[in-house]
Amino acid sequence: MTAHTRIRPFNTKDTYPEQHLDNDLCQAVVAGGVVWLRGQIGQDLETRENVAVGDARGQAEKAMSNIAMLLEEAGSRLEDIVKITIYLVDIRYREEVYRVVGRWLKGVFPVSTGLVVSALARPEWLVEIDATAVISDPADDHEVTAES
Repeated sequence: MTAHTRIRPFNTKDTYPEQHLDNDLCQAVVAGGVVWLRGQIGQDLETRENVAVGDARGQAEKAMSNIAMLLEEAGSRLEDIVKITIYLVDIRYREEVYRVVGRWLKGVFPVSTGLVVSALARPEWLVEIDATAVISDPADDHEVTAES
């Protein structure tokens, strides 16, 4: 049986008190050498304070910063990301958000999915980014090859 490591567990009654929820979740799960991250938004993971309200680019910066921090806590790193999903509440945010993500993931070449959704869990959130990564040896190179 594979052990699962759960990073930064929390309960939604603390995160969303106005919504009367009671779900046990966490920010990341590590199992079998893979790291699955919860979708990250423009929120400080320590204080739960929303940052960059009304600013999709600023929220994307915070989401990517959270992703980097959580991957480090999980024993991984940005270079180990294999899949990202970007959720936007407005297609007009696409270019500025993708520029932020592109800067954070320069040279990584993950697969990516982008979606425009009608809303996220809170109305002030404009972008959410989730990622899946592997845990690899830092000595491993990340050679990019063209496959046809």
